[in-house]
Amino acid sequence: MQINFFDRNTTQLSDEFPESMVLVDCETTGGNATRHRIIEIGLVVVERGSIIDRWQSLVDPEANLPSNISSLTGIAPEMLQGAPKFADIAKKLMNLLKGRIFVAHNARFDYGFLKNEFERIGHRFVAKTLCSVRFSRLLYPQFSRHGLSQIINRFQLTVEKRHRALDDAMAIYHFFLKSSVLFDNGEISAACESILKKPSLPALLPIDEIEKLPKSSGVYYFRDAADTLLYVGKSVNIRNRVMSHFAQDFRNPKDHRINLRMASIDFERTNSDFSAQLLESEHIKSMNPIYNRRLKRTQHLFQFKIEGTRSEYNSVSIEKITEQTGAPAFGLFRSSRQAKKILEKLANEYYLCHKFLGLETSQNHRGDRPCFRAQLKRCFGACQNSEAVSVYNERLRQALANYQFKVWPWPSAIVIEEGSSCDGDSSQFHLVDNWRYLAKPTSMLELREFGYAPAASTLDANAPCRRMEGKPMDIDTYHILVKFLFDPTRMRLNKLRVWPVRYVDQADLVGE
Repeated sequence: MQINFFDRNTTQLSDEFPESMVLVDCETTGGNATRHRIIEIGLVVVERGSIIDRWQSLVDPEANLPSNISSLTGIAPEMLQGAPKFADIAKKLMNLLKGRIFVAHNARFDYGFLKNEFERIGHRFVAKTLCSVRFSRLLYPQFSRHGLSQIINRFQLTVEKRHRALDDAMAIYHFFLKSSVLFDNGEISAACESILKKPSLPALLPIDEIEKLPKSSGVYYFRDAADTLLYVGKSVNIRNRVMSHFAQDFRNPKDHRINLRMASIDFERTNSDFSAQLLESEHIKSMNPIYNRRLKRTQHLFQFKIEGTRSEYNSVSIEKITEQTGAPAFGLFRSSRQAKKILEKLANEYYLCHKFLGLETSQNHRGDRPCFRAQLKRCFGACQNSEAVSVYNERLRQALANYQFKVWPWPSAIVIEEGSSCDGDSSQFHLVDNWRYLAKPTSMLELREFGYAPAASTLDANAPCRRMEGKPMDIDTYHILVKFLFDPTRMRLNKLRVWPVRYVDQADLVGE
């Protein structure tokens, strides 16, 4: 379901992370959990994607603090004098850890130290672990290094005191937060399930169908024994995402039905998540797999139409986009029903009047009587002229801000160059104009065949030229392009560059 057009800075993790987690970092006197001791513990407690508690404590290691550890962490020996021993904080610590998924960067290290500290005082500590290093490797396979320092630099995270326990634990949270923006729930779920669960294969699927799958980005295709296409999906890590479909809890009934029939898997590699999303969208529409529904091709698109009224309050209506309506100003929806649901949601969030949103019919609203929502204190009275026009119109503008249609910012078409993949594949090129995907030339030199040339180039009048036929607006292509082209982080992670190009017509050739 479309929520809004653009990823906002979120303050909550994806719903596909474990519901109850504790993000842990331990600073220690060394790297051996049986010989060395903890000197500081930091915890970030997360419930349903939000932080509910933070806790940090220095710990007296009852041992000497090596100078190199002091230099690394900034924890001086005198800071540990009078600090509580592990036994003094064990009960508080256990209460925070109990019943929660244990998350750490290189979880084996922190989990091993805590397990040994508890054992020294006669307690047994066992927890399910989710390692954020493994999480990073699964979602960002294009990078070779996944240490916390590399992740902090890669995503430009702000960490005031590196190698201090609570600051490092918060860095994990912000890394998860950034990943929640960059990836959809399916990718997050696949990564977490891969780490936390051991899936089993469908009965009809040979093991070699899994062994052939790459750990890189692309699109995958599930087929049954009769070669019927069941499902098309995409991922930044094809093997990991495919394995997530085989989790035993089958929270998605569709996965269970697919597993009963699946007999083979095909795949197509892409250079990055960008082309994987474009290819998945196109193949779902052109190949019509049985169990894909969300990306079916739509015949008509709808938008919000903003108009003034005699009372000067702005009203909103839902209209079908046609050639006459031009580019939509607010909203791009698959159906009028979807647009109406969005309006209802915005009305609840921003206390907008149903009368001016077209959600309450005029028969139910005679004269200056307040709308039904005003009686429930869910409308501030625009319907009876008791709210300032400027105040209401500004609130409406804020409500629609995230649905404003992006105007094509280039004077003509562009080529999006997608850098080589981690598997060594060469660059890929995508020809796009006014949010319409036109073609996939094999190189910049091939542009001429599609009726375009680089913005600053000399044309060959003898080269063959064919003008691309106009293509209708595709809502999924639009969202994918906006999501990547207006996000510098996505552009960098997917090695994308934009090259303006120009139309080639007879006038160009005469000028040459």
